[in-house]
Amino acid sequence: MLDARFVRENLEAVGKAMKDRNAPWDAARFLELDEVRRETIADEESLQASRNALSKDIGQMMAAGEKAQAEEAKEKVRAINEMLVRVGQERSDAERFLDELLLNIPNMPADTTPVGADENDNPEIRRWGEPPVFDFEPKAHWDLGPELGIIDFERAVKLAKSRFILLGGLGARLERAIINFMLDTHLGRGYKEWWCPALANEETLTGTGQLPKFEDDLFKTTEGLYLIPTAEVQLTNIHAREVLDAGELPLKYCAFTPCFREEAGSAGRDTRGLIRVHQFDKVEMVKYSKPEESFDDLESMVADAENILRLLGLPHRVIALCTGDIGFSAAKTYDLEVWLPSFNGYKEISSCSNCTDFQARRAQIKYRDPSAFKGTRLVHTLNGSGLAVGRTMAAILENYQQADGTVKVPPVLVPYMGGIETITPA
Repeated sequence: MLDARFVRENLEAVGKAMKDRNAPWDAARFLELDEVRRETIADEESLQASRNALSKDIGQMMAAGEKAQAEEAKEKVRAINEMLVRVGQERSDAERFLDELLLNIPNMPADTTPVGADENDNPEIRRWGEPPVFDFEPKAHWDLGPELGIIDFERAVKLAKSRFILLGGLGARLERAIINFMLDTHLGRGYKEWWCPALANEETLTGTGQLPKFEDDLFKTTEGLYLIPTAEVQLTNIHAREVLDAGELPLKYCAFTPCFREEAGSAGRDTRGLIRVHQFDKVEMVKYSKPEESFDDLESMVADAENILRLLGLPHRVIALCTGDIGFSAAKTYDLEVWLPSFNGYKEISSCSNCTDFQARRAQIKYRDPSAFKGTRLVHTLNGSGLAVGRTMAAILENYQQADGTVKVPPVLVPYMGGIETITPA
């Protein structure tokens, strides 16, 4: 959430940023609401001062026996109270509408975020590994999985509906192996693991920016709770309405959770297999950082995500998202894309973002550093996939497939698979 004062003092910059982000922005409406809010606050203060002065005079009049004057003053106080109710309602309405407007405005892009219209303008930063060259016709994971007896799409539809998956045998074991490998690797790089609820309340989802703007993408229960779309929601809000000590920062958290998304409006090839489903597993990373260190912490978070792909031996590339493609809460984002032979190209497997103080302002997460400044300041929050598990499985199946229809298990996963080195048809 942007600070109203910042918006007021930087209207031109905000307007340009929203244009670069292809985001709607009604500056006139903001100014109108902001002016009403400030005027009504001033009116309330003036009326309260007048009421206090009259109340003091009434006491003196009563003591002096001036009852008629005191009654006249009391009538004035009653009139002021009525005016205060009216002005207070005007202020409350203006603040509510202003909050709604600000809650639907995305974050300001960082100066280093490239300006562009859409994903076609995302510059590539680097690549790692070479895509495999097969001496046979490689298969897509949505064909490999059923042939190996480890993925059952048809029975998943029977159990739920389309775009849910059912893993069996070594498929289920591979999913668990990937999750444990990712968590162990992140713990080795200084992250603290959490086990989070899969449901979140409205306040929590508002804190990270999923609400109110993206409610249609969420699964909601009859009790008003939501299934989480990512563990970012929970990990970022662990310290909502708290003041942290500067010496604790950066805090580095990770968690495995199932994730749930309606994925409304998505269609096409991405909806096949494990790429875009309603329920998927993910290991998430979150950091709380000092503002002056957050962009360095973003680079190290990207390195942590890349480390998983390198250990798995999966070819990938890193791209920087342009202003027209970054997420709502993000100021700067890198995407990691893994090579998938079925697409003959790279597909996103991790997105790492610095949200600066955008989420912290919504969730009221601050820190204290008496040696540097008085009072408190907002932290910067960062999040990144470390990684999306289903997409990792898809990449392993496709990149490690063999001519005889089997799939080699990446060496780092063999201990997690109980020594199994090859997945063969069940």
